[in-house]
Formats: sequence, C-alpha cells, structure tokens
Amino acid sequence: MSGAPRLAVVDYGVGNLRSAEKALQHVGADARLTADPATISAADGVVVPGVGAFAGSVAALHETGLAEAVRVAATAARDGSGVPFLGICVGLQLLYDGSEESPDTPGLGVLAGTIERLSGPVKLPQMQWNRLLLDLPDHPLFTGLGPQPWCYFVHGYAAPIGPETIARCDYGGPVSAAVGTGRLVATQFHPEKSGRTGLAILAAFAARCAEPSHVERLGV
Repeated sequence: MSGAPRLAVVDYGVGNLRSAEKALQHVGADARLTADPATISAADGVVVPGVGAFAGSVAALHETGLAEAVRVAATAARDGSGVPFLGICVGLQLLYDGSEESPDTPGLGVLAGTIERLSGPVKLPQMQWNRLLLDLPDHPLFTGLGPQPWCYFVHGYAAPIGPETIARCDYGGPVSAAVGTGRLVATQFHPEKSGRTGLAILAAFAARCAEPSHVERLGV
C-alpha cells in the first residue's frame, strides 16, 4: 500500500475494531489496529470505532492507556491543527462530556454536550437501515452519495443535535447521525456495515487523510 494514508485504528478492545480496519483497507488505506500512543500520534488519520456501553468503553480507553492519545488527536482535529479524526458509533459518543446511559462516567469532553437516550414511540435500540438526512449535502464525507442515502444503525443513544450536526435520521423524531467540526468527523451509524454507501464515506475520509495539507474541509 505504498503511498496510501496510514490510518491508526485505535485498538482498545471494544466492538467492531477488525471490521472497521478491513473496510478501510478495502478502500485503499493503510489501516492498522494499534494500541500504541506513538503510532496514533504519527498517523495520517485516526479512527475510533466502537460498539457497546458508554461506561465500559470509557473504562477500556483508560485501562489500555489510550484515553489521552485519543483526546489529544480528537482535540487537534477539532481545532483544525491535527490530522483527520473519525469516530464511529460509540467512538462518536466518547467525544462528548458524558452520556445519560452512565451519568457518573465522564466522556473525553472534546465536544460539548451529553449523549441522550432516543425518545419517541420507537423500539430501542434502533437496529436497522435508515436514511441519512444531510444537513450539509456538500460535506466532503458525503461526496457523490446522492440525496438521503441508506446507512446501518445500531444504538439506543445519540448526540444532541447542535452546530456540529452534519446529518440526521428520523427515528421517532430527528436524531443526530453524524457530526463534524474542524478536521473531526464522527458517525452514529456504522459505515463499515453500510454497503457501498459506507465504503464511499470511508473512502472520502481516507482521501482527506492522504492530502499532505489535510485540507480543512472535513468539518466545514
């Protein structure tokens, strides 16, 4: 994979790490699972997937000694000074101050707000394909997807809708499906399980990581 962007897929032992790594490799990235903070800091892009409970995921980050490396990478990406960063599912939720799922467990605090339980007359968790409603259809992550692409969700909690929201879905009401600011992006849905649409999203992220200047468009 000479010339491919080197992506650090953070290995903190939670969820679908290998499938995210394989999907990124499929779209041409030199993606490697790693639990080494130095490898994370030297990568062209950082990816934090995850499936499971908020408190257990936070605990796993701390137990593996990776919480600070992830916080530093995500904060630099948010501020536009670091390499692109992608959070997936729980990897998105960890970026916030906390979660209603585990009120006594602080998150990484990279993004302000509290992860909220889904509401409305719907079955929890949301475990299905759903359409993305794009707040920013010209966002680089969504290049070429067309209107309302389908993606796969598995979750009972979501980020609050706010200035960082770049896509929503409808599940008993509007639900934040993706956020972006600076060079940081994160999806509540699973691109690695979302067929061609998901692979296109991962390819768009990898393409940004391949740019030497990491052009500051990933969180317009």
